[in-house]
Amino acid sequence: MTLNITSKQMDITPAIRTHIEERLAKLEKWQTQLINPHFILNKTPKGFAVEAAIGTPLGDLFASAEGEDMYKAINDVEDKLERQLNKLQHKGESRRANERLKDSFE
Repeated sequence: MTLNITSKQMDITPAIRTHIEERLAKLEKWQTQLINPHFILNKTPKGFAVEAAIGTPLGDLFASAEGEDMYKAINDVEDKLERQLNKLQHKGESRRANERLKDSFE
């Protein structure tokens, strides 16, 4: 897996890269292939903005967050991506999907 990190108005330090890789490793517990993850880091007047786009076989994930601390913004983006991935993986098990399947067999 190749991780792309783009930064505007600042340098990407090894500590930032390591933090993003560690947070991205938490998504591997969902046992799905992460296709071309791309993080964009921006410096804003209020702090930092982080955007992430990741492709998966189930669909694309996109999340963004802003914060005064860049590491907190990265953590917020990872939490949002994890929620989206959870929703995609359990979409077939949802109550609405079960109702449709039940009606189709009658």
